[in-house]
Amino acid sequence: MVRRMITFLAAVSLLLVLSPPAQAAAQAETYVALGDSAAAGPLVPNPVLPDLGCLRSDRNYPRLTAQAIGAATFRDVTCSGADTTDMYQRQNTELGSVPPQLDALSQDTTLVTVHIGGNDVGLTGFIEDCLNLLPPPIGDACNDDYVENGQDTWRVKTDALRPRLTQLVADIRARAPQARIFMVGYATYAPPNGCYPRVPIIRADANYIRATLMYFNRMLAEQAAGAGVGFIDLQTPSVGHDPCTSPGTRWIEPYIPAAPAAPFHPNALGMRNFATVVTAAVTGALAKS
Repeated sequence: MVRRMITFLAAVSLLLVLSPPAQAAAQAETYVALGDSAAAGPLVPNPVLPDLGCLRSDRNYPRLTAQAIGAATFRDVTCSGADTTDMYQRQNTELGSVPPQLDALSQDTTLVTVHIGGNDVGLTGFIEDCLNLLPPPIGDACNDDYVENGQDTWRVKTDALRPRLTQLVADIRARAPQARIFMVGYATYAPPNGCYPRVPIIRADANYIRATLMYFNRMLAEQAAGAGVGFIDLQTPSVGHDPCTSPGTRWIEPYIPAAPAAPFHPNALGMRNFATVVTAAVTGALAKS
């Protein structure tokens, strides 16, 4: 009995030596976060130096994720206003220009999250265009403005983004061949039928925003799958935490925020919860690899 116990303990000790725990593996991560304001966290305290023009928060989900996984090295180059062209060229902000985001990648990078595309199709402007202080028949619906020659122009722009995202993943791989790459989707910005007048977007427009954002996120998921990279869904977990919900519950602020955040952007609570989702995704993939 004693001999069997000694043999068992020796085997366990050898297994622990040969198979370090997941946390130890995660600590070796060299993590780079790419993206726009949905990742940067504009107006969520506190702004990060340098690159103040990017309105990058020290409580955004990339930074919280880096802390949660114990990343050995972390570079957050997310920047408010960024689109896919800013991955490759300098981005001009109100407080100066910043380098191309892909410059943050290296041969040693092991983890990349990329949260981009919303500004390519004018996501925030699209939502703000649908604000309507007066309901019909005085106010006008906005969804008709996005139909030309029988086509939904928002969906046309969304589909036009597909090849750029495919190329972006290829370019990330070229610069960071060791990296696990995750494309991150956008959150829930409107519940079914909206909540007029709390958020002054009428029912038809709220449903249009909801449908088009679901289409956009589906496109991101499809492009990620086609490129062989991970996709992190923020839309599903943020259901019930949209701008129509009360302060303390919502993760996305409405047009007039009650918590420090840009309109129709994540607040600090949202960033904490998104970090939980992203951390689970990247550590789960690490355990499977």
